[in-house]
Amino acid sequence: MTQAYSSDVTTDGGQGARGTGDASRPGRGGRYGGRFSWRREGMWRRGIITAVCAVLLTLLLVMHSSVPNRIGNLGSLLETFLPWAGLAIPVLLLIGLLRRSATALIAVLLPIAVWLNLFGGLVTDKSAGGGNLTVLTHNVNAQNADPAATAKDVIAAGADVVALEELAEGQVSTYESQLKSAYPYHSVKGTVGLWSKYPISGVKAVDIRLGWTRAMRAAVATPSGTIAVYVAHLPSVRVNFSLGFTANGRDRSADALGEAISQEKLQGVILLGDLNGTMNDRSLASITSQMRSTQGVAGDGFGFSWPAGFPMARIDQIMVKGIEPKSSWVLPATDSDHRPVAARVEVP
Repeated sequence: MTQAYSSDVTTDGGQGARGTGDASRPGRGGRYGGRFSWRREGMWRRGIITAVCAVLLTLLLVMHSSVPNRIGNLGSLLETFLPWAGLAIPVLLLIGLLRRSATALIAVLLPIAVWLNLFGGLVTDKSAGGGNLTVLTHNVNAQNADPAATAKDVIAAGADVVALEELAEGQVSTYESQLKSAYPYHSVKGTVGLWSKYPISGVKAVDIRLGWTRAMRAAVATPSGTIAVYVAHLPSVRVNFSLGFTANGRDRSADALGEAISQEKLQGVILLGDLNGTMNDRSLASITSQMRSTQGVAGDGFGFSWPAGFPMARIDQIMVKGIEPKSSWVLPATDSDHRPVAARVEVP
């Protein structure tokens, strides 16, 4: 018994206790050293898992277009919310700091660099002065409880040309009566409509392979010249566990819309609408390959528009061809589940 007691005393603080005798001294393997120190022999070995996660995140950002759409349209789903992948970066950075891991911290620099390359330009304000035409698009929501109030919000925005999508049949007359004083020219085709301060002509429905009308085209005679304005509401997409990201209908409609725009005779073209997809989504390439996003060129921030309560994606788009964007912004929420988006452009 005496020997056992003496051994404990020696282990706690005597000469023979190598590990615990210096437990209170930093950098010697005790509570304040070893695992949580920046000792050279440890800081490179720690955080390997964190470093691997950082590399995987980098690969995901760099090769997002390689994620296949064959299985549940996972590629399009990823690209819709791709900017949000950046939220993993501060988490990995924090873990690297807590682990005092030089390996992890260096690895985290990779996704930071790639994310900034992809989206850094969207964070800054790129708006400029000038412009001679203001346009606005808004999915007003067929279940809108107060369409009259929404119409007043649209008028208050002061746009010259307004596109509305998801017009319920029973609410069209309300929008027409409320908007008449501000916009003397208008046309409604199916569930989409165009209101303008300037004369419109050549109005026609655009077939986007749905079987009913959710897209239209019109020529608007602005003071600076006549331009073609397209209004579109592409089919909705759904996410469910059995089918994944169901977007086949939207993709077919996007191709049809892109084809119609490519055949437009007028030089200046504006597309306004709810495309149910972002500029990153490869399935909208037939449109995005020939047009520019006003938000991407002249916006301030990401310009997320949906859902209205906490916007996470910009699926409501203003795109132009042969026209120069000057500024682009998102308006406050209305009684819709989407927020209106607007842009100031220069018609040559």
